[in-house]
Amino acid sequence: MAIKSFRPTTPSRRSMTVTDYSVLSKVKPEKSLLETLKKNSGRNSYGRITVRHRGGGSKRKYRIIDFKRDKTDMSAEVLTIEYDPNRSAFIALVSYEDGEKRYIIAPDGLKVGDKIISSASADIKPGNALPIINIPVGTFIHNIEINPGRGGQLVRGAGGSAQLMAKEDGMALIRLPSGELRKFRLNCMATIGQVSNLDHENVQIGKAGRTRHMGIRPTVRGSAMNPVDHPHGGGEGKSPVGRPGPVTPWGKPTLGYKTRKKKNISDKFIVKRRGSR
Repeated sequence: MAIKSFRPTTPSRRSMTVTDYSVLSKVKPEKSLLETLKKNSGRNSYGRITVRHRGGGSKRKYRIIDFKRDKTDMSAEVLTIEYDPNRSAFIALVSYEDGEKRYIIAPDGLKVGDKIISSASADIKPGNALPIINIPVGTFIHNIEINPGRGGQLVRGAGGSAQLMAKEDGMALIRLPSGELRKFRLNCMATIGQVSNLDHENVQIGKAGRTRHMGIRPTVRGSAMNPVDHPHGGGEGKSPVGRPGPVTPWGKPTLGYKTRKKKNISDKFIVKRRGSR
């Protein structure tokens, strides 16, 4: 996967880069796997903004993705590799032997015409899904289940991969992309390989309008607001925070303040936290 740059016809074009989509299949998405995607602009059922900086953006349709990979012991052929506006990774349309079509997250290296399978006895090759107990130690995996049968919830973003480090005491030890070491049940499913679109992290947005197309609205600094709008607001000219530390608009400490619950139910599965020395 390559990154495309442009001639500097405008100041924003000078630094703007995009992913080279020439490797994708030039087809329309599978109609039977599309759903309407209602916009809520960060508002809850009462119409109040609960997530800031959301709104606008290009219209999208949701692609129904098979995160569970529960059609076992039946091979499928990859028909297309497609773009998905709802995620950073590419998706693959696969057709099973019985004619059913499904979208899956496309791993790096998967090509049109390849065969994949979800099975306890599947080969260790990109796109195949297996229970963790049947995956060799050291293998790179993605789309990992936290609870068996619930479907993959971890390592689904572009270029992401986790590594199976060990299997002991009925649990698997996996190093996640964040650096966190975490235990998983051995009967959880995972998919072999690294998620596609590796160069996604190297893309330069280049201009404000491009983030607006993504449905992201501007973020205003608290110090640029009035006192009624933010604890950092007000004062003459550039004013300091004027309190022990920086806070959110609701007065909670920020910039490094840990908000994780002291007695989180998943603490017993975390062997080493991300970022810990």
